[in-house]
Amino acid sequence: MRRPAPLPASAKEPEKDETPAPRPRRRVDADSADVHDARRGVRAAAGADAEQAGSSADTAVIEDATPDAEEQAVPVRSGDVWRAARARRKALRAEIRRFTQRSRRRRIVWWTAIGAVVALVLGSVLAAYSPLFAVEKITVAGVKSLDPEAVQKALEGEIGSPLALIDDSAVKSALTEFPMIESYSLEARPPHELLVRIVERTPVGVIRTDGGYTLVDAAGVVLATTADKPEGQPVLSITGGTDSAAFRSAGLVIRSLPADLRGQVTAVSASTLDDVTLTLADGKTVLWGSEDDSVTKALVLVALIKSSPKGQSFDVSAPSVPVVR
Repeated sequence: MRRPAPLPASAKEPEKDETPAPRPRRRVDADSADVHDARRGVRAAAGADAEQAGSSADTAVIEDATPDAEEQAVPVRSGDVWRAARARRKALRAEIRRFTQRSRRRRIVWWTAIGAVVALVLGSVLAAYSPLFAVEKITVAGVKSLDPEAVQKALEGEIGSPLALIDDSAVKSALTEFPMIESYSLEARPPHELLVRIVERTPVGVIRTDGGYTLVDAAGVVLATTADKPEGQPVLSITGGTDSAAFRSAGLVIRSLPADLRGQVTAVSASTLDDVTLTLADGKTVLWGSEDDSVTKALVLVALIKSSPKGQSFDVSAPSVPVVR
């Protein structure tokens, strides 16, 4: 059998186009559109919350609710970006405060302490130099022979002056009119009292002069001059006067005597610092020597007088080997 001839080319079936046809869009009814809008709103709210929590995303993409919807990118508003940046700044400041809390607390403590000290110093200075602490009362202590009222009257010029501004030179000048004052000290007693502590000179005897009897202390300072001999003060007969070594030695001897023995001395003589001689009220004489070992010499003399009541001359210049005549 004979094979039939092939068909002409024009009669061939057209080749199929391999390019897929465009997919028709699905029709969305009203109900599915509402669902789509609701889902989109939920996702938008979730994205806004994420941005406020500090998310660093610059844009948010909302996916289509339907599986066939094309993805659409929704740009973020400028207000959302500003809020996110502000949240980041707040978080950064919070971290900085947390890590620097100890150093800030230390600085606060130091500045508080320094401020308290400065305030205390300034307050003390202002109060001390203000009229709030002015002198209104002057008290004199330690006087025996002097009149306290006379000393107070001499210091009346300090009334009204702040305690911190008492003029020491003015006080010294006012007290020079009292020869009996050997030394003094000032003590402020806030708010208004000034205490003056006085140490009086101790007289050691009198020196007979043309004008009467001059009372002197161990340093030779003239304390007073009277026409009659003061009671209880021995007469001093010292070679070389008050500026000699013999006078200084005699003065130290008299000041070292016990009170009961001191009251019995009526006369003291010395030509050198090693031959101080005492005369007692009952006529007895005591060769004292120098001022060395005066305490031991006084004890030895009291014992000798008790053991030898008839003795008239006692030598205690060497207390370890006393002599009684």
